[in-house]
Amino acid sequence: MIFETHAHYNDKKFDADREAILLDLPKQGISPVINVGDSIESTTEVLALAAKYSYIYAALGVHPSEISDLNEESFAWLAQQTKQEKVVAIGEIGLDYYWDKEPEVQEKQRYWFRRQLALAKEEKLPVIIHSRDAAEDTMSIMKGAHRDGITGVIHCYSYSPEMAKEYVRMGYFIGVGGVVTFKNAKKLVRTVEEVLLEQIVVETDCPYMAPEPHRGTRNDSRNIPYVIRKIAEIKGVTPEMVEAVTRENAFRLFISVEAF
Repeated sequence: MIFETHAHYNDKKFDADREAILLDLPKQGISPVINVGDSIESTTEVLALAAKYSYIYAALGVHPSEISDLNEESFAWLAQQTKQEKVVAIGEIGLDYYWDKEPEVQEKQRYWFRRQLALAKEEKLPVIIHSRDAAEDTMSIMKGAHRDGITGVIHCYSYSPEMAKEYVRMGYFIGVGGVVTFKNAKKLVRTVEEVLLEQIVVETDCPYMAPEPHRGTRNDSRNIPYVIRKIAEIKGVTPEMVEAVTRENAFRLFISVEAF
């Protein structure tokens, strides 16, 4: 069975056939699934899906591009929701300077990133980190998170292999999805080559980032085997080994096997 560590099934792109897809996942060998929030608005939707399906778990957090949703009142409400039983991570949280280049906006992103990391520490939950065009600031903040004993995954990893190894030395996992199958994914391929399989988890980020040969279409967790086969090719091992090791890694990070 494949452990899908990052999906967005509450996204409107799944409105037409969400239930059919979700019911099919265990039949296709995909379970459990972590459905990841990215805004205050998405929180109740993510929790509802986790409540409805036994094999779906929730991650709650506010994406850096959605921080306009955050104030002391909404943050307090979010913090309360993270106490629910099937919440297994804080995320996705982090920094995104690709869209937001104004210094004052970037400072707000850093503020709410740190506040959500503090929440993860308080609740003893791992984090799911989004970072785009913000390598240096993300690393600096995550070094502090490491000192605070916060575990987690660098989702949709896109930086250098050298930086990935620095994250791994701190105990963080590297999230690998459909991008690894792209022809222009040389840095990620090198990262997968140089990082131990024991520090990788697999993900889709669906409905985004569909792998080859479905690039550009709506993604879902049933495409993870393409990612697993590519990782196996890069590492020179069998897909079965990649599936088993990444599943064990994800359980180690997110859910105790006994609780599943």
